[in-house]
Amino acid sequence: MNLWAVVPVKERISAKERLASMLRPETRQALALAMFEDVLAALTATPGIAGLLVVTVDPEAGRLAASYGGRVIEERARDGHTGDIPLVTSAEIASMLAAHPPAPSFTIVPSHDERGSNAIASSPPDAVPLRFGENSFYPHLQTAEACGIRPNVLHLPGIALDIDNPEDVLSFMQIDSPTRTRAVLAADRVSLVGGFHR
Repeated sequence: MNLWAVVPVKERISAKERLASMLRPETRQALALAMFEDVLAALTATPGIAGLLVVTVDPEAGRLAASYGGRVIEERARDGHTGDIPLVTSAEIASMLAAHPPAPSFTIVPSHDERGSNAIASSPPDAVPLRFGENSFYPHLQTAEACGIRPNVLHLPGIALDIDNPEDVLSFMQIDSPTRTRAVLAADRVSLVGGFHR
């Protein structure tokens, strides 16, 4: 299979607004970039990915993508999606690729609450129309079925933990990881029990 990785990245100025009660604006922007780089590092360490496409209009994200060999496009970059799964590993991505059936096929990894769609492999790329947001997982399954494709669902813990709200941050901080994301949060002294410092 000739699979490309596509990573959407919001403009950092509007990133992670649901964390405004917990983190300062500059920390939220640094967090968004750190999560993006954690995803890039995992993708570029994964054998079998033909290329990397980053959808963004954010200049710093674009520069970071280029440093990892990614191609940047701006089309639909303001649709509101972003790659925010900092615990993803190359091993998880490889297992997802290995489990992805021959075309036509649709593989999906849900978020930990089975509301969001945190990773998708689709062969061909337009086999199933995509829609993202807080409640996209089950609609994706229904859409795949409507397209005549039985969705392949995988539960992968690193991909499952996205960071969207303060509870996600606290869950993430309870896991010891060598991620850039954790370093940013630790530098801002985010605690493990719900406290934070501004």
